[in-house]
Amino acid sequence: MRNRSIIYVVGALFLSMCAQVSAQTTIYDANRWMGRDLNGTARFVGMGGALGALGGDISTIGTNPAGIGIYRSNEVMTSFGFTNIGAKDAGGAKVDKFHGSFDNAGFVFSLKQGNSTALRYVNFAFNYHRMKSFDKNMVMNGEFEHSQTKFIADILTFNEAGIKDPFTTKSLEAKGAYLNSELPWLGILGYNSYLVDPYFEKDNEGKEHLVEYHPYYQAGDRVFQAYTARERGGLHSYDFNVAFNLYDRFYLGATIGAYSVDYRRTSLYKEDFLAADGKEHGGYDLGNEYWVDGNGVDFKLGFIWRPIEYSSFRFGASVHTPTFFSLKEYNNAYIDYNLNKDTHGVKEVVDKYGNGMDGRYEYHLITPWKFNVNAGYTIGGNAALGVEYEYADYSSARLNDPDGNKLVQTNDIRSMMKGVHTFRAGMEWKVAPEFAFRLGYNHVTASMKSGGDAFKRLPTNSVRTDTEYSNTGATHNYTLGFGYRGKAFYADMAYLYTHYKEGFYAFEHIDLPGTSIANDNHKVILTLGMRF
Repeated sequence: MRNRSIIYVVGALFLSMCAQVSAQTTIYDANRWMGRDLNGTARFVGMGGALGALGGDISTIGTNPAGIGIYRSNEVMTSFGFTNIGAKDAGGAKVDKFHGSFDNAGFVFSLKQGNSTALRYVNFAFNYHRMKSFDKNMVMNGEFEHSQTKFIADILTFNEAGIKDPFTTKSLEAKGAYLNSELPWLGILGYNSYLVDPYFEKDNEGKEHLVEYHPYYQAGDRVFQAYTARERGGLHSYDFNVAFNLYDRFYLGATIGAYSVDYRRTSLYKEDFLAADGKEHGGYDLGNEYWVDGNGVDFKLGFIWRPIEYSSFRFGASVHTPTFFSLKEYNNAYIDYNLNKDTHGVKEVVDKYGNGMDGRYEYHLITPWKFNVNAGYTIGGNAALGVEYEYADYSSARLNDPDGNKLVQTNDIRSMMKGVHTFRAGMEWKVAPEFAFRLGYNHVTASMKSGGDAFKRLPTNSVRTDTEYSNTGATHNYTLGFGYRGKAFYADMAYLYTHYKEGFYAFEHIDLPGTSIANDNHKVILTLGMRF
């Protein structure tokens, strides 16, 4: 029998000895680093990002690099914003978070080559851009008929092939259990905190054999669940561009993008059990911290062409190579429980020395190729219209270990992710020579397959203990803005409303419905710039 001596189990569960454990990252981690928010200058946002063919805005450096070729003067600018992030679940729980942001800063250096030469301008540009914000708070609670303890019991009882093969109680009770590369840390925590119990049967000779692990949750129990999470960080891009203007009709541009990643999530998952007769019989809290640092690089090439000499209509296209990310992820966890067991109040530590384990897991992500086509038209110098379409096949992304070997999670990317379509449209109308009004719409389709075909899969020996995941639907961005253009100084402002829904799952269970969450975010962006 195991020693019933634990009220509080703590594990500083850092990813230890990456050579001894299987890949720990998941497709939901990979998905987080792909894609981008609608963000940049206020003019870019106000027109829904549909400036690829119209150009003349620093933010096109990351969509169609040829847009920098439209410039005929030098420029410096900076943008900042204020965001209200709101999330509301089906039960009515709502969380709002207001914060400021620094969104972009850049410059364009334009060199005129001549009026009669084929090459009219050579332009150089640099832009810092907060490509994606991870700032988000989430709170939800409810009553369900399923418990994560069943999920933990399955981890301890079945291997990856679905064959019944329970881990021995001796291995789970060993003081070096967390150092055993075959054991799942969530399973060890669940066993040590009595969330699962071993079930033995006697053979014909009277010897006991471990058959499976039974969850503390029993059929008929009512399970009250709650989840809170705080996410912070961002995906930052640093773009270096060169662009050429040929005959004032053909524009060619190239951008080298460098990226940095910082992300941190602190979460708490709680379950309280109530028997069918109404008697409360304990519960537990599972806390997690997960954070990632990394960097990446890619290359973009684009063109804009005005096919009719005396027409303002132009169209363009660009191609983005995969972004090559090198990432390091860390995590830790603890479990605090009260299951009415016979306890002695002894604190158990992770290893026999009483110290936490520390380490890291490193991996590489290669995002998909991205293709963009765009068109723009100006009407009498008083109005401009832009449209864009962009496509990236997320199912073609790859995950590799530091030595370049494909990780098994790449197979999940193939089967659970799909192509993402992005549509952008915008208009600008000059109400006066110095003042302009803008409208835009931006639509991004979901990257995960629907109908239960996408879920978070943790290896049976995973050191990760964060089982939660969300399947996000299509994103709708609605924008409006206005701007002032003087001889040298300009100022633009834009309002962005973003709406999307997601299905949240505390853990993977075929019978557990996702909690529907509606996300409504509001942002105001201000850009200040000088042309000279």
